[in-house]
Amino acid sequence: MSIAALVDLVEGLVAGDQTEADQRADVLAWLRDTDDVYRRAKPDTPPRHLVSYVVPVDRRDGSILLIDHINAGLWLPPGGHVEVKEDPAETARREALEELGLDVTVGKPIFITVTTTVGIDKGHTDVSLWYPVLADRHQPLVTDAGEFTEARWWSLDDVDRADPGLFDPHLGRFLRKLRQR
Repeated sequence: MSIAALVDLVEGLVAGDQTEADQRADVLAWLRDTDDVYRRAKPDTPPRHLVSYVVPVDRRDGSILLIDHINAGLWLPPGGHVEVKEDPAETARREALEELGLDVTVGKPIFITVTTTVGIDKGHTDVSLWYPVLADRHQPLVTDAGEFTEARWWSLDDVDRADPGLFDPHLGRFLRKLRQR
């Protein structure tokens, strides 16, 4: 995907709060100032790069699937780094298949975040596009043991009651935006 197309994609996102508005503006400035948004070497070349999260949402009860990510030490949505010239929606679809064995239909992202990574590969910046996708919590998963220790369906109430430090720091804001859709 071209930088111009990425700018159009990010411009099309409606911020759900001031933090997302600020991060969206930061991402747009970054996109207009660089021609290298794809990770070229693990973990941090370049030090800021694109990521796609795919957030499976159970079509019956609204629960979400998160993974206990080995490197980050957090419960995160599945996802990964956008490959050179790859459409971030294709990244989300590919990652759902590779990490979970789920063949999903991916639409547009609804959320954007800028996060300094933690854990084993800490210190670089992920610019993440969040793609909710419909799924069935009873569908068998084929999980990637190299990426995470467990995949778990979380009710939104369970996430609300849990320690926020267990999750991506933006998950609560994403869920508020998801609930408003």
